[in-house]
Amino acid sequence: MRRLPTNDRSNRLGRALDAPSGQFREANGRRSVDRAKQAPSDQPTRVVKTGTTTIGAVGSDGVVLAADTRASLGGRFVTNRRMRKIAPVGDRTAVAFAGSVSDAQAFVRRLRTELRLYEMRHGNSASVETAATTAGDLVRRGPYRVLDLVLAGVDEEPSVYDIGQGGGVMQSDYAASGSGMQLAYGTLEGAYEPGLPVSELATVVSEAVRNATERDTASGDGITVATITDEALDLDAYDGVDSAIASITDSASGSGAGSIGGEESNGEVA
Repeated sequence: MRRLPTNDRSNRLGRALDAPSGQFREANGRRSVDRAKQAPSDQPTRVVKTGTTTIGAVGSDGVVLAADTRASLGGRFVTNRRMRKIAPVGDRTAVAFAGSVSDAQAFVRRLRTELRLYEMRHGNSASVETAATTAGDLVRRGPYRVLDLVLAGVDEEPSVYDIGQGGGVMQSDYAASGSGMQLAYGTLEGAYEPGLPVSELATVVSEAVRNATERDTASGDGITVATITDEALDLDAYDGVDSAIASITDSASGSGAGSIGGEESNGEVA
């Protein structure tokens, strides 16, 4: 029997292929890769729930964003009762968030920077649609672990966008996110009407937040309400949801003066 000629490289390759099952060692001996570590896990995917209730809705003359002010650890322990979960990112654009506070703070700073760069390059402010698309791209490509967004604003017309944890962007008449979203949607489905002015829409949205906080342990305490129109972006915080609804109702009926009144929040996003 004639033995086929071999060389040192083929011998090394043969030793590599003879490695124990589940491992592959490169022929040049530079590194080893454990396939077992790279293989997908057989364990079920863990679903991460985000605390909070955030809502955005479109009115005839603007948009309304609202969110509770409770920050918690998975809904089991309250860490802050006056957390502001709505942040302006433009003159007439704001975003409400549910999820990790650290992710939200980093995201808001990055989004503001990107929109400012857009303004410098193009000589005009980004539209609400552009802001929503940019936000979705940042969520999809960024390091943000748990982040659900509702972005709203006014340019040629008022609009609301729901931005999911995967970066998907969907425009809607109203949107909710966070652990209380199902309860909030239940209220919105019955009470929302297209064409409501923001003075009345703010009451509907605030009541949706209140109904969510009554059953969702990760939502509660106060409420932050942002009203955005062609003229201004007003952001107000209240110690209680009921007091907010009373104040908003008084303002809508004409007994209040100026914008919706409220107290300052000490838990700003950025």
